[in-house]
Amino acid sequence: METVLRASGLVKRYRDDTAVAGVDLEVQAGERLALLGPNGAGKTTTLLMLLGVVTPDAGYVELVGHRLPHGRHRALAQVGFAAGYLPLTERMRVREFLRMYGELYGLTDASPAIDEGLERFKIPHLARALGTELSSGQRTLVGIVKATLHRPRLLVLDEPTASLDPEVALRVREGLLDISRAEGTALLVTSHDMTEVERLCQRVVFLARGQVVADGSPAEVKARFGHGGLEDVFLHLARGERPATAIGSAQETDRPA
Repeated sequence: METVLRASGLVKRYRDDTAVAGVDLEVQAGERLALLGPNGAGKTTTLLMLLGVVTPDAGYVELVGHRLPHGRHRALAQVGFAAGYLPLTERMRVREFLRMYGELYGLTDASPAIDEGLERFKIPHLARALGTELSSGQRTLVGIVKATLHRPRLLVLDEPTASLDPEVALRVREGLLDISRAEGTALLVTSHDMTEVERLCQRVVFLARGQVVADGSPAEVKARFGHGGLEDVFLHLARGERPATAIGSAQETDRPA
């Protein structure tokens, strides 16, 4: 199994505050993992270190085989990032916008990847639409197509279905599952929608107080905290409570074959 992301002993301090206190994390090819935690848990700082935006005070990150920060440029050429809040160029048509990003990714001919992405997320009819003509859900779908044109080995998604209606959220989820299964792309998801996380992700990692407090399948983590849903686990952590049973790792049977 290929490891596309490995973090060991990540620590980040801001003045007298330790935001991240020794986080270890591995993501395998084709794995669908959610990085979760209440506000102040260290989730955003951890994600920024994983992408090389923030340099850790201790520990290291290897991203698609490259040690950060020196290998960041080569690593990010194999990483995609999508979030519903990222802007699109409003006065460009969707195909023009995607072609521009395909060229930035170094694709000689982006047209096949554009067509495939638009079909995967069921939006080929938007190819000639201007950015100003798109709804928020359509912008999210186009943003994910943009982030996957170069067939990244790791796709990072920040709140991929936030504020989307159920039909568009379903298209996002089905398209992401297809990318992961068909191309072996690993997904790293952050979200506050615990129902969507359970539908999309095989594994969840919860942070609290800058540390990993649970790592396993959704069923394992719910059992460990003694709750029936991930939303209850989230609230449990937000109140500063500890797991009901010992913390453990994800079972191998929950990892992609």
